[in-house]
Amino acid sequence: MKMQLKWWNWPVVLAVAVVLLVLSAAPGAATPSSGVTNMTLARGTDVSGGTIPLQEGTDVVVSQISIQPGGSSGWHMHPGGAIVVVKQGEVTVYKSQGSQCEATTYTAGQAFIERPGQVHDAVNSGSAVYVAFVTYPRVTPGGATRIDMPDPGTCPGL
Repeated sequence: MKMQLKWWNWPVVLAVAVVLLVLSAAPGAATPSSGVTNMTLARGTDVSGGTIPLQEGTDVVVSQISIQPGGSSGWHMHPGGAIVVVKQGEVTVYKSQGSQCEATTYTAGQAFIERPGQVHDAVNSGSAVYVAFVTYPRVTPGGATRIDMPDPGTCPGL
């Protein structure tokens, strides 16, 4: 059976051909960068499943944090939350959850999110220096990325 296009289908066929031609040429239209250097400081896979909504008009701060073996951040919280990428070593994060203590250990190559206002203490539980890159996404303009908190008493021995 021979198939013939009706005269009124030719505009559709022509339009599809033009679109395909334009789309296939699009990558050639990209411009190369010039004088740009991009150095990845750290990369990690999120293992916490957390989220942090952003707000217009707030600061975003990026810091490198180091904790010596056996060292501790002390109890604190981040008013706008934090996105942490572990570059080297390991850290155990203790969170006060009501009357309970929740402990999670993160190692190099992992990333996690600390919710805004979550009281926690980060302890270097390994034998090497812990290094992480932390992004604080919702900081009051000119404000602190962290607020020291009293020991909640839910994690004995810390």
